Amino acid sequence: MKDVSIIVLDFGSQYTQLIARRLREEKIYCEIVPYFTKMDEIKEKNPKGIILSGGPASVYDKDAYEVDKAVYDLGLPIMGICYGMQRIAVDFGGSVIRSDHHEYGKAELVINKEHGEGSILFRDCEDNRVVWMSHSDRVDVLPEGFKPIAHSANSPYAAIADEERRVYAMQYHPEVQHSEEGYLMLRNFARKICGVTEKWDMGHFLKEQIAKIKTQVGDGKVLCALSGGVDSSVTAALLYEAIGDQLVPVFVDNGLLRKGERESVENIFRVHLKVPLVTVDAVDNFLGKLAGVTDPEQKRKIIGHTFIEEFEKEAKKHSGIKFLAQGTLYPDVIESVSVKGPSETIKSHHNVGGLPDWMDFELIEPLRELFKDEVRKLGLELGLPESMVFRHPFPGPGLGIRIMGEVNRADLDLLREADVILLDELKASGYYTKTWQAFAVLLNVKSVGVMGDNRTYDNTVCVRVVEAVDGMTATFAHLPHDLLERISRRIINEVNGINRVVYDISSKPPATIEWE
Repeated sequence: MKDVSIIVLDFGSQYTQLIARRLREEKIYCEIVPYFTKMDEIKEKNPKGIILSGGPASVYDKDAYEVDKAVYDLGLPIMGICYGMQRIAVDFGGSVIRSDHHEYGKAELVINKEHGEGSILFRDCEDNRVVWMSHSDRVDVLPEGFKPIAHSANSPYAAIADEERRVYAMQYHPEVQHSEEGYLMLRNFARKICGVTEKWDMGHFLKEQIAKIKTQVGDGKVLCALSGGVDSSVTAALLYEAIGDQLVPVFVDNGLLRKGERESVENIFRVHLKVPLVTVDAVDNFLGKLAGVTDPEQKRKIIGHTFIEEFEKEAKKHSGIKFLAQGTLYPDVIESVSVKGPSETIKSHHNVGGLPDWMDFELIEPLRELFKDEVRKLGLELGLPESMVFRHPFPGPGLGIRIMGEVNRADLDLLREADVILLDELKASGYYTKTWQAFAVLLNVKSVGVMGDNRTYDNTVCVRVVEAVDGMTATFAHLPHDLLERISRRIINEVNGINRVVYDISSKPPATIEWE
């Protein structure tokens, strides 16, 4: 088992994965495990430090999440964040109460002169910087040996420390981007307090994964689910690098693709990468099963199950297939299933949750612990073209979750035409590379319009363009009005059946990026 520099015990915060992300940006290898992980498993990973994450619960709840107290006896540096801070306070003999003044959002962190200015945690950090608060409980009585090292307007104990035992805790979230110098505090904890010296990057990850894949696969063959998006393309390239002709990459045309998608994927893999791609035409099967279905979760599950069926049928044409590979990413896992701890499920993803009982394959998901930007870096390491690596994300269920209500051929054709106009205009204006994701949504809401002297009663399309770093949070892109006007005018004039275009100005959270 690989040594892990920093282990994060997950108490269910939606921010937990950002802790790992920030540390990886500092080239520090970090893994997230459930808060209830057994001590033997933690010791096997040989960590140099432990972080207790935030979480939605309260430490004084009847069924509050508790950590194995033996973690405090390991002699390792420990950091607690939000719920993790309150857990430490109670476990070391202090107390936590409901706060009279809740803190949500930005707050100014003031480093205490007496105990904070000399703390290693704040080395190179400036005073009076913005941090991100999200709590309704607060530490009331400090445990013995702990000192307050920072405060905010509503948190006298915004950060505390027992320097002798190397235990630190903070009420705010240093892992989120809004905490201006949070990354420095995490770096100080890992590098200066825990003594981590390694420099982990995508080159290391690539070598580790190639070795791991070779060991796992042996002399078997791997069927790779290839959509042509960044995730599955990097997965296929990684597998081909590791096992060569033992890989059977299969591209399923499900009828839910963007305009020209199939031709583009076939060209990239067969011509550019010289990978022997297998294309399966399953349009009739997918659209037949989606007929009459309007519930978004049901659509996602039908699409996921049908993909598996198609892959199984293709696998029977090849001898020795023992594995199925997918391009599952960490945000997919976080939003779909609580595999690392008690975090809340947001929505199911078609490629998350394991294989059905009747399918006799072992699953390979080499990107399962990576974020999108890390996958892009890995793609460049593998020599993939930038045009593929920096493509906007495209969901596995495709246009099936960008049509509100029932999915049919006519609506798919309508949406494809609107979508390609949007992408063309973004690329021409330079905004495609400045934004995280852009697409059109067919609302299946009709409205009255006037074209020429004629009354129309046609469809409405919503344009969604967002800015993000990893897809876990996002804000709508502030596109120039003349660009929005040009997109709207072209869609209405060139796509027969659409007479109105609207722009989605929702952020994530509270909305998700995709509509379904």
